[in-house]
Amino acid sequence: MTAAVDHAAAHGASASLQVHIRRGATVAAFTVPRRANQTVLDVVTEIQREQDPTLAYRFACRVGMCGSCGMTVNGRPRWTCRTRVAAVAPDGVLTLEPLRNLPVVKDLAVDMEPFFEKWRRAHGYFEPGENPPDDFATVEPDSPARQEVDAGIECINCGVCYAACDLVTWNPDYLGPAALNRAWTLVNDVRDRDRDRLAAVAGDAGCHSCHSHMSCTEHCPKGLSPTFSIAGLKRETGKAALRRFWRRG
Repeated sequence: MTAAVDHAAAHGASASLQVHIRRGATVAAFTVPRRANQTVLDVVTEIQREQDPTLAYRFACRVGMCGSCGMTVNGRPRWTCRTRVAAVAPDGVLTLEPLRNLPVVKDLAVDMEPFFEKWRRAHGYFEPGENPPDDFATVEPDSPARQEVDAGIECINCGVCYAACDLVTWNPDYLGPAALNRAWTLVNDVRDRDRDRLAAVAGDAGCHSCHSHMSCTEHCPKGLSPTFSIAGLKRETGKAALRRFWRRG
């Protein structure tokens, strides 16, 4: 036995893992040996390779850079490549389900198309305009706009915050924290020429629907705060509405 397994046994945990995987309307049970420094993705990979080759899941980099291995682990959305079994299953029981709020393709693999469609609806793409400047815009690193962008620019669109968002569950039309976070970074990009973005995120399914439950911020694997970004959009869309009101007056 490895030192990690010895340590687990000393604390009352089994030397094996009982793994329950949601597969459509059923739950399949597997037993996997505990191993030193074992990640949840290691467990799923071992099951797929050694016990059931039909098990479907998604992963790519295995080191926390692509975000494609997101699953619901014991009730919480996570990157499985960065989640150690010892941290989430001290009792030796692991329950794996697909990410919430997204259509399931098969087993633990979900369809990300609705997620990215909302990203597009929020105008989450850079718009240089018809006549882009000849040179790069100068953006001082300590400028307020740059600091606002820094608060959310590291998002890699893994969908964990989207799966954690209760509002998406209640209102499937809600744009979601990742799309709104992306919109906020572009609102603060001095090079961007999109003049319709604030209107796109100000509707009934936009930033003002956010209840600020902070679930997205709590679950973000990169430690970002989409809630902060959404609050910024609320301020800017409010200012834009006031400007329109005074122009009409």
